Amino acid sequence: MSDEEHQFESKADAGASKTYPQQAGTIRKNGYIVIKNRACKVVEVSTSKTGKHGHAKCHFVGIDIFNGKKLEDIVPSSHNCDVPHVNRTDYQLIDISEDGFVSLLTESGGTKDDLRLPTDDTLLTQIKDGFSEGKDLVVTVMSAMGEEQICALKDIGPK
Repeated sequence: MSDEEHQFESKADAGASKTYPQQAGTIRKNGYIVIKNRACKVVEVSTSKTGKHGHAKCHFVGIDIFNGKKLEDIVPSSHNCDVPHVNRTDYQLIDISEDGFVSLLTESGGTKDDLRLPTDDTLLTQIKDGFSEGKDLVVTVMSAMGEEQICALKDIGPK
């Protein structure tokens, strides 16, 4: 039994969690929260008073940061909510392929080729027009909970 080779396939990342707990009563407007397993930006928070036997409740209204859908959740204010780790990174745009993927230059000098063009029409036309005009474009990529999407664009001048 000990002679056999054992191979373990590691499917986990480096152990960094995609979310962290935060007490519901401390989450404010413009913060982030996980509602129905989606990373959301909080646009409205209202807190109800405690009832005869209970906790004060927080009513969160959030907008999904990737698809723009409105989601709501009600949580007792003393309970913990999941808050996503949201990162924004700037990359220089190198190329746009025909199948809708972009090629981006990372800070270390490598390329990142696994991102699609954004679904937002105004941002999409700005990127395509700017690229076809030969401008040097820097895109901002927002990442949270294993998802990434281009969310903003900066023009740093002609090539």
